[in-house]
This record gives sequence, C-alpha cells and structure tokens, in this order.
Amino acid sequence: MGDVSAAGAAVEQFEEFRGELTGYCYRMLGSYAEAEDAVQETLVRAWRSLDHFEGRSALRTWVYRIATNVCLDAIASGKRRALPMDLSGPSEGSSSPAPPEDAALWVGPCPGGDPEASAASRESVRLAFVATLQHLPPRQRATLILRDVLGFSAREVADLHGSTVASANSALQRARATLADRRRTTDVPAVRPCDDGIRQLLAERYAKAFSCYDMEELNMLLHVDATLCLPPYAKWMRGVPDIQAWLNGPAIGCRGSRLVPTAANGSPAFGQYRPHPDGTGYLPWALQVVEFSGDRITGITAFRDTERLFPLFGLPAHLDKVSLTGTRA
Repeated sequence: MGDVSAAGAAVEQFEEFRGELTGYCYRMLGSYAEAEDAVQETLVRAWRSLDHFEGRSALRTWVYRIATNVCLDAIASGKRRALPMDLSGPSEGSSSPAPPEDAALWVGPCPGGDPEASAASRESVRLAFVATLQHLPPRQRATLILRDVLGFSAREVADLHGSTVASANSALQRARATLADRRRTTDVPAVRPCDDGIRQLLAERYAKAFSCYDMEELNMLLHVDATLCLPPYAKWMRGVPDIQAWLNGPAIGCRGSRLVPTAANGSPAFGQYRPHPDGTGYLPWALQVVEFSGDRITGITAFRDTERLFPLFGLPAHLDKVSLTGTRA
C-alpha cells in the first residue's frame, strides 16, 4: 500500500473508525480519557505500519488488532477499574464516607447517548455493564466486545487474536458465562426496556424532584433496590431508606441544587451545582449519571471529579443566580 492515494484513503478511513474505536477502548479500559489516548496511539501505530498492511484481512480488522494490543498493554500496566459496589457491600446512608480513594480505581463516565441507538447498544455502554466487563480476563473481554457488541465474526476475531476459530468461540462462551454469573450474584434490579419518552419524562421528574428536594417524589421514582454510589468515595447505598437517609443527613448541603441536563453512557445525566455559601450562585458539585429500568430509577452514580468531567460534558464552570427556568433562585 505504498501508493499515495491509497495511503490517503486509508488515513481517511482511520479517522472514520475513531468514534467506534473510542467506544471499544472505553469498554476495554473503563476510562474515557484512557480510551482517547489508546485510540490516538492506535491510529499513530496504524499510520506508521501502513506499508506492512498486506490486505489479507479487512482494514477495520487490522486496525482493531492494533487497538486491542494497545488496550492489552494498558491493562497489563494498570489497576482494574471498578464501581464502589464491586469493592464492598452497601453502607448506611446516615454515615459519612471514608476519605476518597485513588481516582485510578474507578470506572469513569463516557459522554453522549445516541437517541437512535438500539437497546442492546445502550446496554453495552451502561456503567454497570462496563464495570462488569473489567472482571473478565483481558482477551476474553476483547472477544466478547468484538463479537457481541461490535458484530465481528468468529473468524475475524480469531484472525485478530492470531488464534483458531474454536479458541475464539471458547473464549466467548467463557466470557458470557462469567457475565451471567455476575448478574446472578450481584443482586441488582434486572434491566427492563424503557421507552425513550418514558425515560425522558422520568429524567425530568427526577431533576425537578432533586432540585426541590422533594423526598416524596424521589421515593416514587426510585426502584425499591435502587443504588447510589459516590466515586471517588468507596461508599454506596442500596434501597430508598438509605438513599433518603443520605440526602437528609450527610448530603443535606445538596438541598437547593440545580441540575443541568447532559447525557452519559447512553443514559440521562446531570451536572449538579450546589448553592454557593455566599449566595452568589451555584458551584459544580457532581456529575450524576442516572440509570433506568422500566418506569423506575435503578441507579445514580455521582462522580465528584467536576474539574475534569464538566468540561468533557460541556457543562458550565458555574451557574449564576438565575435558575434554569429563568426565574430568580
């Protein structure tokens, strides 16, 4: 592929792959920032190796082989990422959290949520699913994502890994079995389809209820076994009583917050701004990712790293005293 025009066409295709490669690397690594770095490294390696591409596989498969190797190297040199519920049992809502843990521990949020995406595609980027993927051995993780999420054939995955089709199929079956076993043992509400209109209505009701600190309305919106977790703190809660004990106790400073809508991991999300102590406006406090099943909220993950996350999600650095509805707060 030494021809200049062919090389130019290949580079254009590399850029066309960037979005799907970012999704792949995010699922592999559990960190959007690391995924972006991995994709950039992948495209650099692909460009440098372009003369060695002999066309024995599709260009997409060849690029994914490079991306997989980049991710495997990153996984080998880092810690497994998780959500708080992967590390310990739930705690009482009335107690304050222990000091924050290392930020490198946590599965992070991924910006965006394609309204045209299928239910299966949305499920594959949910925070809980991405966290569960981190429990798989790296090659099994890659195999499952490539086959079940991205639609690669068994032959393509075998070629990508340099293995046999039988080996690729065996890895896929083991990965599926591990995921099924974790779903049985984690005791979380089963995910039921949620119509887009219903989900949007629930998200709007949640934002209003949280801003008004309407505990009765929140109680109606939350699934009985809903979870609330607070990275970078290891603390998390399960069930309406403990979530409300948290909101009315250690988190009472959230009363009067404003929520700005965005999207993360295929779900509605909100930038939460708490009232400034001097009354001049609202300060960034958390990125809330809200997950739904049927007509209930099943999970709220409040990421506190606002300095890094708010610019990534296009959220303002602060809010003034004019509320989102244009009235004085």
